[in-house]
Amino acid sequence: MSDLLDAIAGVPNACEPLPGLVCGGQPQPQHIANLKRAGCEVLLDIREAMEPQPIRVPDDVVAAGLEYVKIPVGHSRGSDATLARIRETVKELVDKQRKAFFYCSSGNRVGVTLIPYLMLDRGSEEADAVTTAMRCGMRSAELMEWALEYVKREQGAE
Repeated sequence: MSDLLDAIAGVPNACEPLPGLVCGGQPQPQHIANLKRAGCEVLLDIREAMEPQPIRVPDDVVAAGLEYVKIPVGHSRGSDATLARIRETVKELVDKQRKAFFYCSSGNRVGVTLIPYLMLDRGSEEADAVTTAMRCGMRSAELMEWALEYVKREQGAE
């Protein structure tokens, strides 16, 4: 287990799908300090603005010395632009080897929005990408279909 994954112990659906990228549900205040000590640089939050959070974002995150990135994802299908933005953000974090924590309330939306990156940029097969997404907390068939349809459209454009 990595230091980053140890730092989010107790977070719902905590996992490390890629080296240096940990994912899961809502962190508690102690997780922010733990992440900083573990070498985390960036928090990628895809929760909607109206969702309750036990931490003040971005204030608590920035005060801890972490970069805060917000890309809201709802509980129903969103736009291709949202998936593209998350895909590009994850790609940049991984390519630059910036340690990051990617979260929503439960991990469901995190898992879903990782699928395009895993398939289009990492070359994962659909079954493997879906398995990884489920490890991250994905449970919504509707959102999974949204991500897979996006992948198919992008593959057709290449």
